[in-house]
Amino acid sequence: MAGQSDSTMSLFSSEEIEFMAEDEMVEIVPNLRMDSLNFICGDYGPFYPQLAAQVPLWLALALKKRGKCTIRLPQWMSIGAFWTLKLSCRLQSFSLFFWLCGLENLTRVLEAERDSHAFQNLPFHYVEISRLLFDLAREDIPDMYMVRSLIEDIRDVRFHKVETNLEKFTASTVTWKNMSAMEVNVIRAFAGRALQAFYKHDNEQQTPDTDRTLDKQPQIPTDRPKRNLKPR
Repeated sequence: MAGQSDSTMSLFSSEEIEFMAEDEMVEIVPNLRMDSLNFICGDYGPFYPQLAAQVPLWLALALKKRGKCTIRLPQWMSIGAFWTLKLSCRLQSFSLFFWLCGLENLTRVLEAERDSHAFQNLPFHYVEISRLLFDLAREDIPDMYMVRSLIEDIRDVRFHKVETNLEKFTASTVTWKNMSAMEVNVIRAFAGRALQAFYKHDNEQQTPDTDRTLDKQPQIPTDRPKRNLKPR
């Protein structure tokens, strides 16, 4: 845990990782006019009704709690892209709407995760961002239960990959890419200690034993004449 004596091996708690994830930028749509907000980390705004703006996730959630904005779903969390084709008939004054479903982002990611040993490219804090949005902005997420189910399936598949990779862990195969913060946190302590053990073992094999080496060296005879000791 975070209080371990070796800080380089320590794990972060889920709350600490969520805190770091709140710095990720998201898009909001304000429902009223607000002046610029000035913080130590930066200035955001001014905000105008129905005009999208980029803010950190922590600010978006704070404004959402006060009913001052809606949060737009990140593109990677969408289950489908939709196009609307509007056909209008001036004579009869009516419109027809045809909703065409495009490629499903999360579904495509889930299928790719299942079909490949590699990790798909998702945001580093995808677990924490989705969890915060599910808890605090669920009304802004279309088909929330479907989105949540897909993300949970993706997370389970990726964690199974982590377990499988740990079973095959060697010092020469540490090339995992596109891992998330939570996944890195899970393997951080084990991987760090394992690598230290590998390097220590390799160094012991490469470093010769100086005492044994000296004992094995042949004694070189000398041609110098011996000195006779004088009697006392």
